[in-house]
Amino acid sequence: MIDLPLIIDALAVFSISFLVCATVLATRGLHLPFAHRRADTRAVQAAHRVPTPRLGGLALFAGLLCVAVLAPPSLSDSFMTFAIAMLPVFLAGLLEDLGRRISPLGRLLAAAASSGLVIWFLGVWLTRLDVPGIDFLMAFAPFAILFTVFAVVGVCHAFNLIDGLNGLASGAGVLTALGLAAVALRAGDPALAEVGLMIVAALIGFLVFNFPAGRIFLGDAGAYSLGHILAWLSIGLMVHHTDVSPWAMLLIFFWPVADTFFAIWRRQRAGRPTGQPDRLHFHQLVMRAIEILVLGRNVRHVANPLSTAVMLPMIAAPVIAGVLLWNAPLLACLAMIAFGALFVGSYMLGMELAARRVRVPVMHRRAPAPTMRIEVAE
Repeated sequence: MIDLPLIIDALAVFSISFLVCATVLATRGLHLPFAHRRADTRAVQAAHRVPTPRLGGLALFAGLLCVAVLAPPSLSDSFMTFAIAMLPVFLAGLLEDLGRRISPLGRLLAAAASSGLVIWFLGVWLTRLDVPGIDFLMAFAPFAILFTVFAVVGVCHAFNLIDGLNGLASGAGVLTALGLAAVALRAGDPALAEVGLMIVAALIGFLVFNFPAGRIFLGDAGAYSLGHILAWLSIGLMVHHTDVSPWAMLLIFFWPVADTFFAIWRRQRAGRPTGQPDRLHFHQLVMRAIEILVLGRNVRHVANPLSTAVMLPMIAAPVIAGVLLWNAPLLACLAMIAFGALFVGSYMLGMELAARRVRVPVMHRRAPAPTMRIEVAE
């Protein structure tokens, strides 16, 4: 049965997000010279070559306010309070997007402050992880609160790390929100499911401009806020429905979390600071492989969105597993291990194949290899 009020609400959220993005683009001549930094297109991790507005977070935040107004009565007040609590992380990211150079530590502290406000205002935090021993510690509120803040900050940072291709972070956000909405429906919580679907509508309003052409980016405000919203939506599910497995939630967030942990391990193994950017994220490897093996290096405008299209099914697979195993902690844990092994194995295989491909031209001609380097840029 078609839920007409939900469709109307979703269209309203989509329209708000769409109009904010359109306004940002229409006024780019006013704010882009002020906000743009030459380093943006020359950064080690950059995948674009043209100055682009990084104010997609405005559309997401406007959509969130619209969700708070249109959410079911049982959630409307809480969601408006949540939007207010999100201001520190949103504003810190927005200042960075406007060229104010907020340090990574500063943005992480802002994310922690927002999580602290959510806990203070709403009295909600993680109380279980379905891990023997750790669940005993989670019974102590101070430990559980600190762990909750750490986990949410980690998810915020994870979505920022995967925001490297047109449509990648927002596409992953759509899949994650759909997964959480599906779990909410299976757990008998249509109100939370409706919130998840309206978040999808806000992201689609942004994606119209971001994918495939990349006319506007999420920016730090958008990526951090997206991680914050989705992390707390999953916490709400686990708190209000004790049959929802934390392992299933982790499966739904698998890709950004796995990419972040692997980046930390990779940089520590190389003796580099964990916060130092590089070109070795999974999505960057996929894009370089497409450029090297298929398209060539001068069609970045095609390779960028094509890489996102290649990766979205990979991101969707653990999300689907999380939905199917939403109340089966042991199976969800085993699936998590399996997807982790696949992630690491496919990454290592891709690195080896790409490295071999790069070395071939060097052996046959004197000119430098016409490909982008696989090693970390200094």
